[in-house]
Amino acid sequence: MEFDSQIFWKALFSMEYLRGAGIALALALLSMLAASIIGFGIALCRRSGNAFLEGFGAAYVWFFRAIPTLLIFLVVWNVGPQLFPPLKEKWFNSFLACWIGLSIVEAAYMAEIIRSALASVDSGQEIAARSLGISPRRVLYKIVLPQAVKVATAPSSNEFIAVLKYTSLASVISLQELMTVAGINVSNTFKYAEYYSAAAVYYLVIVSVLMLVQRLLEYRMRWVSLPAARGLFPARRPA
Repeated sequence: MEFDSQIFWKALFSMEYLRGAGIALALALLSMLAASIIGFGIALCRRSGNAFLEGFGAAYVWFFRAIPTLLIFLVVWNVGPQLFPPLKEKWFNSFLACWIGLSIVEAAYMAEIIRSALASVDSGQEIAARSLGISPRRVLYKIVLPQAVKVATAPSSNEFIAVLKYTSLASVISLQELMTVAGINVSNTFKYAEYYSAAAVYYLVIVSVLMLVQRLLEYRMRWVSLPAARGLFPARRPA
């Protein structure tokens, strides 16, 4: 069976594919935002010095890193309404279920990224700031966190790209994201190469743009000391 380029181009520029890609990107963005907030809290728990909070943070990371994301999707979508009757209402749709599932799973990974980024900041800076009478909260937000953000940028960007690809698992609960749209077209026509190739192009374009954004962020946040910068970019001598 030959590759039908007409079907490929029609699928590539169709509204259903564009809508599916938009849903996948929106789900990834919202999930990453929620995961970063939850992960930040979990990371603080693991650095709190309180045995209970540290144990809770460690257990959260262990549990959600061990359970497959696909299983979490199925539990949230199928088991959630059984345990919590309000979830049986129409407002609880597949997009919301995927957002909840993906957020709580990715929070475990983001917690480790943020925790390691916070730990990378020299503890001597915290001690010096505390000796000047600066409160622990101000030390965290004014001294430690700005430096940790630079360290966490690259791994967080890589994790976001992974989250975008994890959205394809949402097809198991019928969310009309990109892979679901491709699968529906394939099941109707059996044109595997054409429809899956169109989906692959969308992923390639989106990930390429995200990688470019990542490089720009890393360039803006890079640490270059003044002596090193002068060594790399020596000043021109007057003619």
